[in-house]
Amino acid sequence: MDFNAYQKALSVQSRGTECPFAPGEYEHRLACVRQRMADDDIDALLLTDCSDIFYLTGYSTFEVSVHVALVVTGSSLLLQVPSIEMGPAMVTTRVPNVSGYRWEGIGEVLLPLIDALNDSADTVGIDAWHGSLRQGVLEGLKERLSGVRFVDAGGLVKKVRIVKSETEIEFLRRSAEITAVGLRAAVATVRPGVTDNDIAAAGARALLEAGSEFMSMQPIVTTGRRSSVIHANHNRVQVEPDEPVFLEFGATWHRYTAPMMQTVVAGEPSAEMGRVFDGCRRVVDALLAAIRPGATFDFAAQQAEIALAPLARKVFFSGVFGYTVGAQFPPSWVEGSGFVARGGNTEFSPGMVFHLPICLRIPGQWGIGCSETVLVTSHGAEALTTNPWSLNPI
Repeated sequence: MDFNAYQKALSVQSRGTECPFAPGEYEHRLACVRQRMADDDIDALLLTDCSDIFYLTGYSTFEVSVHVALVVTGSSLLLQVPSIEMGPAMVTTRVPNVSGYRWEGIGEVLLPLIDALNDSADTVGIDAWHGSLRQGVLEGLKERLSGVRFVDAGGLVKKVRIVKSETEIEFLRRSAEITAVGLRAAVATVRPGVTDNDIAAAGARALLEAGSEFMSMQPIVTTGRRSSVIHANHNRVQVEPDEPVFLEFGATWHRYTAPMMQTVVAGEPSAEMGRVFDGCRRVVDALLAAIRPGATFDFAAQQAEIALAPLARKVFFSGVFGYTVGAQFPPSWVEGSGFVARGGNTEFSPGMVFHLPICLRIPGQWGIGCSETVLVTSHGAEALTTNPWSLNPI
């Protein structure tokens, strides 16, 4: 049985059985995207970011290293997947037009895309800054479609995705609940003599047992000096007495992730650790007060900077006080549709969801990170996560 026969068999037996949303929700999303396409004079969208494709179709897989594409026109959809992805395409989507190509034959992707674009598109929108758009694919299309204009439309779907539906918010709430389960299990193992791997293993087991799917990022655990290095992870390092242990977990529920950072000390926190921890709390509190409909991302960042000011010269901070989260795939749970940082003129709206990743690091010594994932409501910010806000293991 080749992949074409496999497609036919699954289409009869299992078509769309694991699609996470009702048809009406996808129809609404597509209508919003098509309206933005019309407003921007774009005839077709060529999407290659798995999270965008998931958002519009339900397509879900753990194999995100291969070429997949979704062509969106005013009246049609074409989902293109390699032979090894025909199963997920059939089971997780209801897209009527699915085109396969041999996994080992990447050159075969061009003709179906050309056919989909040639008849209906003078202007094609692409995400020029996303790594999933292969140069060979784009150059091949440009060479064969010399009359078509390719324009950067990387933010078009993201502008629709940034405001979550009620179902999406429920998925994020469920993720937040499981994230808390994993963190509690990990924190319970923290003591001198265990390794960061031991702590990560306890947390990962609890996340999976509580129902998390494969995660967009693995549990993050660092201790001591390594916690002062941004984006380090567990590396078989033993926890020493009175060291801080930094944890950042994000469970996945139907691909939606509500992450949380927590830091606990394997013993007694020093006075300096307490001051930096209090700084994290001040910044998060300032953000919770500033995040409300009508306020801009820049305004919230300004308020957070005021709260951070007493520690600003001593600690390293990334400069991003929040980023949107939603449906994502490895290697990141960052949605990318919005960042709470200086210069952001977008206004907060009900239904947006942000992770507030406040981690303050003293280079070469340690780092303290505490965060919440928050929902923007009509009244302000609501925390979906439940950070205990204590340096002592509880």
